Formats: sequence, structure tokens, C-alpha cells
Amino acid sequence: MTDEYDAVVYDLDGTLVRLAVDWAAAAKEIQPIIREHGGEATANDALDLLPVAESLGIEEKIEPHLAAAERAGARRSERLPLLEEFADAERPVAICSLNCETACRLALEEHGVPNGTDVIVGRDSVPERKPHPQPLLTAVERLDAVPERTLFVGDSDSDAVTARKAGTAFRRV
Repeated sequence: MTDEYDAVVYDLDGTLVRLAVDWAAAAKEIQPIIREHGGEATANDALDLLPVAESLGIEEKIEPHLAAAERAGARRSERLPLLEEFADAERPVAICSLNCETACRLALEEHGVPNGTDVIVGRDSVPERKPHPQPLLTAVERLDAVPERTLFVGDSDSDAVTARKAGTAFRRV
């Protein structure tokens, strides 16, 4: 299916690998920061606290906690079958992920794909995050490709929305 495209961009977590992130432990570190700034911090998943932190303008205060949890999870990640397709690709490939860029690189390295791609757009690489199209469009641009000839491969409804907004094709795994 990828033969009809000039470039392929992959989501990371749930697509190429499964990060072993303890989101509940990260949430316990983040909740006091949000409360300190007057926010509601009842979520037990750190990623669910990110929008709350953004609404308070304190995402930079919680980002180190999210990134540390993701880096630890990348080191213990599970390799998924699609990683072989990514590693053996004969066309330009990139990663566009909600995870931080360093965690993406660590996960690839952990599974023997240390130089799988120089194009990795993580949550911390551009100002917007999926499902906004900017991260995917940035990856496409860095591959010197065009959206109409690019396939985005992901595992979530958010990935599908991102692809639609960016004008790329989409394949769900």
C-alpha cells in the first residue's frame, strides 16, 4: 500500500512501538503543579492533565515530567511489527508523535533503529500538537515531500483527524 506514495510518516506509540509509560505516576507529580496554579487536577493520566496545564499557561512546568516519563517508557518499550516496515523503507520516512522527540529517538535506538530517520517531529518540536496539522505538515516538509503524495500511518482517531486536516492519506494500524 505504501508504494503509491513518495513519503511515509508514522506515529510512534501504538504504531511502531508501545511505550511502557507509567502515566499515573507522572500524573501524581504533575497534579500539585496544576493545583498550585489554581487548576483542577483530578485526572489520573498525565496526558489528560496537559490540556489543563495549557489552559493555565503552565505547560512548560509540566513538560519535564511528561518527557521524563516518556523517556523511561521508551527504554522499556515493546517493539511492534510495523517497525520492520519503517526500518526497511525504501522511500523517505518520518515520525510525527504526541511523545517528546527524545523519547521517539530513544525508542528507535532501543529497538536497533538508531538512525532510522532524521525527521522526527514530537510534541516538543513545534508549537502545536496533533490533531493540529502543523506537526504532520512539518514532517512532510522536512522530507521534501507534499501532503498529497504522503501517507500517514497511525493507530488513533486523532491520527486520522490529523491526516485529514493536513491533506495526507491515512492508514490505521
